Amino acid sequence: MDKQLLETYTDYLISSFSYTTATGLSMLVEGEISHDKVTRFLSSEDFTSSELWELTKPIVKEITSKEGVIIIDDSLEEKPSTDENEIVNWHYDHSKGRSVKGINIITVLAYRQAGYTIVEE
Repeated sequence: MDKQLLETYTDYLISSFSYTTATGLSMLVEGEISHDKVTRFLSSEDFTSSELWELTKPIVKEITSKEGVIIIDDSLEEKPSTDENEIVNWHYDHSKGRSVKGINIITVLAYRQAGYTIVEE
């Protein structure tokens, strides 16, 4: 696995406000990475939840705090009959294994309480 490309692609996804494509990433880096290279990278392997955790665990452990917790969740509200607009658009639904038209909602909850302790494994 090309960890540098993974990091670049992840940063691209996090910083994007709209559609993300292999071509869009290639244009952003002024052709330094070809869109074909991005496409091949994304289709080269399927990651399991366990493999994804192994990749992200060091980062999560680095920012873990006993003072509080941040919970991030994304939900997809399907809107198949609504015209596409800035809010209603196509998103990949992992539970269905395909793209659906709808609203992607990201919820972030920050919780902090004096004396609250996160249990570590």
